[in-house]
Amino acid sequence: MNNLSANQARPGWHAWLTAESPASPLQARLGELWRVLAALVRNPLACTGLAVVVVLVLVALFAPLIAWDVSPIAQNLAGRLAPPGAAHWFGTDELGRDIFARTVYGARVTLTIVALVAVIVVPLGLLVGTVSGFMGGIVDTVLMRITDIFLAFPSLVLALAFAAALGPGIVNAVIAISLTAWPPYARLARAETASIARSDFIAAIRLQGGSTARILLRHVVPLCLSSVIVRLTLDMAGIIIIAAGLGFLGLGAQPPAAEWGAMVASGRSLVLDQWWVATIPGLAIFVVSLGFNLLGDGLRDVFDPRST
Repeated sequence: MNNLSANQARPGWHAWLTAESPASPLQARLGELWRVLAALVRNPLACTGLAVVVVLVLVALFAPLIAWDVSPIAQNLAGRLAPPGAAHWFGTDELGRDIFARTVYGARVTLTIVALVAVIVVPLGLLVGTVSGFMGGIVDTVLMRITDIFLAFPSLVLALAFAAALGPGIVNAVIAISLTAWPPYARLARAETASIARSDFIAAIRLQGGSTARILLRHVVPLCLSSVIVRLTLDMAGIIIIAAGLGFLGLGAQPPAAEWGAMVASGRSLVLDQWWVATIPGLAIFVVSLGFNLLGDGLRDVFDPRST
């Protein structure tokens, strides 16, 4: 007994998480999360994407501490268009504003838009897709034809049309992007639900008197979530680019707020002489979009082993 290791004598948290027969729903959920994280760590590219996303979140949360000594909106015309240096790490723009501070605070705007769009499009897509796939018949036909109408237009063009109609601003930009981003999730959820609805366990639940709403909320939606989450992560790059495009055209966040697309727009006429004005926020858009794509590929490999 004395020769037994501590892990053998007393199972630790790792053994508790990876138990084959979980003692509680909480243990099952934590164990699944542990397995997903372990699979991501084994994938270098997915791990890189996860690191980029985590850094984005941390930069957005701690922006006042990271750029503690300079304001993102303070103007200094005497120091306008200063190149990167010790005083201004990323240089200054045409109004003398510090580009480093504006890039850091711009992460907040980007993360806000991404989070709000995700909160809107995932429930909306799941609602339309699961109801369509489960009910079938005329309900399926009507909902899918509405979805086809939205899919017939390019996302960026449709978002520009909605943003122009609603007016500039972050809230209107989120609404415009959400109105164009939900159809793929509805299609995905509908395909998943159509196969789940024919399963034996759904038939058993119906025989036990389970209502349609209960079946959808308690059984169908949880089974569709993994595919929807993977699709959402892969679509984050497109959402960021559309948000930057709206900001570039003046339909996103309004001055003096720091937004990466608007920063690129303000420096487009200076790109040959003062390259840092447009290049730095452009690189931020590129890195964050790449990070979400890498993370999405990793999640797809974890949830769908057939894709490897």
